[in-house]
Order: sequence, then C-alpha cells, then structure tokens
Amino acid sequence: MIQLPPLGMGCAAIGNLYRFVDDQLADETVAAALANGISYFDVAPHYGFGLAEERLGRALARHDPTQHAIVSTKVGRLLTSTDSDAVERHGFVGAPPLEPVFDYTHDGVLRSHEASLARLGRDWIDILFAHDLGTATHGEQAAQHLRDFLDGGYPALRRLRDEGAVGEIGIGVNEIAVCQDLLDRVELDVVLLAGRYTLLEQDEAAPLLERCERLGTRIVIGGPYNSGILVEGSARAAASHFNYAPPPPEVIARVARLEQVCDTYGVPLAAAALQFPKRAPAVASVIPGLVGPDQVRATMCLAARAIPDTLWDDCHLALQSQPNLETAP
Repeated sequence: MIQLPPLGMGCAAIGNLYRFVDDQLADETVAAALANGISYFDVAPHYGFGLAEERLGRALARHDPTQHAIVSTKVGRLLTSTDSDAVERHGFVGAPPLEPVFDYTHDGVLRSHEASLARLGRDWIDILFAHDLGTATHGEQAAQHLRDFLDGGYPALRRLRDEGAVGEIGIGVNEIAVCQDLLDRVELDVVLLAGRYTLLEQDEAAPLLERCERLGTRIVIGGPYNSGILVEGSARAAASHFNYAPPPPEVIARVARLEQVCDTYGVPLAAAALQFPKRAPAVASVIPGLVGPDQVRATMCLAARAIPDTLWDDCHLALQSQPNLETAP
C-alpha cells in the first residue's frame, strides 16, 4: 500500500488552468512544494493537454532525481491534434494545439498510460486513476463510457497494476454516484473525489466516506476550495469560481455564513477549508491546486493553523438553514 501524505499538490494550475503560467513559474512551484515537504503530485493528460504532465516531469527530474515523490495521473482521455486557435479551451489558456478525446477502452487506457509515461519522463506511475466518469461530465454518453471502462478500461488498469507498471488504481471524479456505482462492481485502491466533500458541501459524501472506510479504499480529496470560492470568499466571489464556473448566489450566501463563523474564531476561511476533509478517517490526502512558491508557503501556513474543534460544529450548523447544494462540476 502506498503511504499517501496528508497534503499533496494538484497540478492543473501548472497546466495553465484559467491563466497563463510560464515554464519557470511551474518549475519553481514544484521545487517549492518539495522543499516544503509536499511529496505527492496529482496530474492528468487533460491539464493543459499534456502541458502539466510535461512540466511536472521536467521539474521532478531536476528537483527529485531519486524519484522519491509520489505521482498520480489519469486515463480516459487521449490527446489528438486540433487546428483551433482559441486562446482558452476547456478552461486552459495558451495550451498546445491538442484536443482531449474520451476513450475508456482497454486500448485507450494502455495508450494513455504510455503517453503519460513519456510526458512525465518516468517508467512507473504510483497511482493511475480513470478520469471523469459519470453523468455530469458525459450526460447521455455516460452509460456507454462506463461500459467501455468496465469491459475494457478497468481490466487494463488491473493488468497494469498486476504487471507492476503502476502501484495502485482507482478513479478520479467529481461525482459521488459514480463512485458508489463502481464500488458495487469493481475493486478500487483509491478514489480521488474532487469538490464533493468540502467545508461548503459536508453531508452528501458521508455514505461514501463510511463505505470506503469499511472497504479500506482510501480517498484523496481534490478541490478543497471548490475551485476557488473558499479562498476568495464572498466579497471576491465575482472573480472566483465554484465547480469551474461563476458561483451562483446561493453558494455565495453559504460562503458568507462560513466566513462569519471563521471570523468569530479568528481562523482564515481557507485554513478551515483545507483542513476540513482530513477529519474523515477514510481521507488519506488533500490536494489543493497550487501555482507559485508564495502559494505553496501560504498553503503550508494554512495547513498548520490551529483550529478549535467547536468551529467545525458551528460551520455545520451555519449551513443547515440553507438546503444542500445541487452540485455538478
């Protein structure tokens, strides 16, 4: 079993998510993460259409030559050429002229894994996740993609794990329902759940967390800030994101209630958001997206901030007067 550290780094931002990041800043981010004790990095072909994997691979080769760091990446999309000259595509700015195409088949998973190895410059990947299965991503095509995965993609993951090409396998998704569905059908070592168990969304994931604890399936929590709103706060919500989109009024209202509680305790909202998921026994690691050494250092401060136990109860109560969010990534 791979021992995941409590805090890791999500690498979408060094793939130019929402804004341009140059190669030097990406390298400095990874170097700062390693220097501050962050040893787990999660990436995907989708992040900047290969750009994040390439940057992470180069940085780790330079700053972690013994390959001490843990790396997870994902399958489910293949990258193909595009003639689009749009500055932003799928949220990524200034990315290479490539387009992600969904492919959860046996061959597609093996091809994706091989391409990731080349971009990362590694001969082994610690954790390989199937990326973005579920209805919120695929709509009417969700059932077909799930069949492709169960019939071919999942056996390919098992084969890679059994042959020692990867350490562990799992899924990386934004939806709770597809996690429960797959746990009914297959064995998963790790589930990466992004944005569905946060300070802002506390209750819907509880059955999944309890089930994973019983099964021994570890959970990695991505998106602990719900795409940024739990860092920017209600006052700056107009410039922020919730689930990769502008935050709706009901989300801003819930964030304001959480801010009031945190202000009462003198605790930054971002610190509470970062630390909240680790209170669940099934959660092995939390992986906020990071870009820039300053953000790395600020994150370490947030992770070390002392938080009274009573704050968690008060935050939960503050959300009860407003119904749970209808969430979709």
